[in-house]
Amino acid sequence: MKRALHLQQTKNMKEQTQFDVIIIGGSYSGLSAAMSLGRALRKVLIIDNGKPCNRTAPHSHNFITQDGKPPRQIADDARAQVEKYRSIQFYKGLATKAEKTKNGFTVETESGKSFHTKKLLFATGLKDIMPNIKGFAQCWGISIIHCPYCHGYEVRNEPTGIIGNGEAAFHYAWLISNWTKDLTIFTNGESSFTEEQNQKLKANNLKVIETEIGEIIHSKGQLKHVELKDDKSVKLNAIYHGPSFEQHCKLPQEMGCEITESGHIQVTQFQQTSVEGIFAAGDNSTMMRSLANAIAAGTTAGAFINNELTQAEF
Repeated sequence: MKRALHLQQTKNMKEQTQFDVIIIGGSYSGLSAAMSLGRALRKVLIIDNGKPCNRTAPHSHNFITQDGKPPRQIADDARAQVEKYRSIQFYKGLATKAEKTKNGFTVETESGKSFHTKKLLFATGLKDIMPNIKGFAQCWGISIIHCPYCHGYEVRNEPTGIIGNGEAAFHYAWLISNWTKDLTIFTNGESSFTEEQNQKLKANNLKVIETEIGEIIHSKGQLKHVELKDDKSVKLNAIYHGPSFEQHCKLPQEMGCEITESGHIQVTQFQQTSVEGIFAAGDNSTMMRSLANAIAAGTTAGAFINNELTQAEF
């Protein structure tokens, strides 16, 4: 049945290049928006390369009804449900160019295929920039984590590290102390905490290590200990780190969408960008990075895109 559906969609793709909405990014936010639009009878094309940013995470948490499920399973279930709406099509590939036209937008893919749409939604996520520490990338999303609400319960009361410095690390320290008191901050160089912050850290028995990290020792992504450049090591079960990031897709900026000081696409409460007809939803436009928030933003975007289309057609 699935093969028959795929073949039919492939056949339709050859015939159809005009859509009501093109969604660039087919992960949680993109699929959520597509469902809203599919249920509104809209012709939708989802362009996706199949590489979600949380693909290394073994489980998803703090997501009601889905708590503890692998993100890949959630995405597969979501896609299977979205595929039931016949007005939605999928294109596996990478969008490399987008231009505003008289009647909407044209999107080109790396293979040279062109599609046309009235509205455009970017659900493209963010690209995390990993620190240059051996073993870090292999542990990312498994035992090196960014969000205590998503993962803190699973490593509660365990020896935990924070890689960071200054205000960002201090914020992590007081927040994560709710889940564990056994905390060590690795500034990976000279500390930049203020005197007041240092006093607060000492009062809460938090250790600060300024020696640079040499390597993260792990087994298949599961942290064992942090090896310092002075040959000392610290045994830990988890590390928190808030990496710097960049937009995974440059097209919104190239098309004139405003970017916030934090590096996110600026959107309204209805997920509209500063460019008329272009919407953004998910990690690319919010500091609240979680599956639940991404899906909620996608639902909002889908509904208000359809609202604009319906109003224009009435």
